[in-house]
Amino acid sequence: MRLPGTRYQEHGWEQVRKLLGLCSLQAFRQIEMHQVLDPGQHATLLDAYTDAVAACLRASARTVRGEAEGNSYGESVYELSLGLLYELQAQPSYWTAFVAAMANEHARSGAFWLDAAAEGVLRKKVNDMYATLRDKVDADNYIVTTGRECSPNKIYTYRMLDTAYREISGLFAAWEQHAAQIGAILGRQLAGTPIEVRQMKSIGGCKAEWIIRWSETLEQFGGSPGPLHTKSKRFASLKNSPEKIASLMAEIGDYEELSSNMDRAEDWQGQAGEAALWLEDYWRVVGESEQAEASGQPAEEDQILAAPEPDADADADVDADPADEPREGEAAVSAAELAAEQARAAELSLPLRYLEVARAAQESGSWTVRMLRDESLPVRLAVYQKLLGVADDTYPDAWLDPATGELPTLQQLATLDQISMPTLRKRRNEAIARLQAAGAR
Repeated sequence: MRLPGTRYQEHGWEQVRKLLGLCSLQAFRQIEMHQVLDPGQHATLLDAYTDAVAACLRASARTVRGEAEGNSYGESVYELSLGLLYELQAQPSYWTAFVAAMANEHARSGAFWLDAAAEGVLRKKVNDMYATLRDKVDADNYIVTTGRECSPNKIYTYRMLDTAYREISGLFAAWEQHAAQIGAILGRQLAGTPIEVRQMKSIGGCKAEWIIRWSETLEQFGGSPGPLHTKSKRFASLKNSPEKIASLMAEIGDYEELSSNMDRAEDWQGQAGEAALWLEDYWRVVGESEQAEASGQPAEEDQILAAPEPDADADADVDADPADEPREGEAAVSAAELAAEQARAAELSLPLRYLEVARAAQESGSWTVRMLRDESLPVRLAVYQKLLGVADDTYPDAWLDPATGELPTLQQLATLDQISMPTLRKRRNEAIARLQAAGAR
């Protein structure tokens, strides 16, 4: 999602979050964490934490994760991570909330930061700190850029609607498998391919009523209430205000249409990790909201502003879907080649469309992909396997073997590439040598 002035709402946030979490864990091993129990030491602890994390981030600047594209404005994951770290010093109230959460956990579990098994708890608290700071930073920058009011809560609402649109878009793409839910969303029984499946090309073509009905269907088809239908009052006003939903989505759509660097947008919009991260963030915020309501605190109101009516003809002329075009370093794949790929994947007990989907998940703008543009995808995955291991947070789910949750083995990759194991190793080692030579220059 792109909005004026925002930097942290796009595809790169997942990697920013992971990099800050990794560097925070390293910092916690170096600083005096017991100082979280002494309010008088919190400022000193923040300085020590900032220095330690900044050093770790600088050491990660030339890694695959650090150099990954962080947003559509050309900022890397490293640059965004370092910027948000320094925002923490500029807005220390978020650090104060973090150390208070650490002290509360200490009251229950003792010095849990000394336990290696508690890394998940530490990461969760760090994620919460940076997620709330992210929305405050982007809300402030939105105000500066547009001159219009905005709050972190409104940024969060934009993101919820953007995620809802992408969920609906995914259902539309596989409407035959989700016919009952699609019918409920559209408000009618389906008879053949719904015309809306072809018509909705962007968030500007998504109707507010669909968002509301999608949220209504989630408990039946997904097992848990949708964001507009939980007990939390955070989105209660939106549930009965389709015009507000429409104006917010129109603003997202208008800015995405006008903003630059749209040529690669579809490369990242389909990544499953984005929706999962938003849902994790969503349940955290809902929990906070419900706790606040239970304690009698007033809920923060969404600051909804009027927006121009969406142009009904905005989507009349659209180019071909960029996802249908070959990516950088990839030749067009014919139907016969796709069928052959699927046959090889079936032999290896991989998903039939493994190579096709894995190609779509790669980050075409990254330095590593540009350097390896002449190599096949299996060779690239062999390079990552050698450099980062069979499992790493940077890997899209589409790259992983569902049976193991890891990258395919070298034998599987060689079979997918229709080459021998020695040839795969030779090409992998040559590719790594080129990367190392380029990095040394």
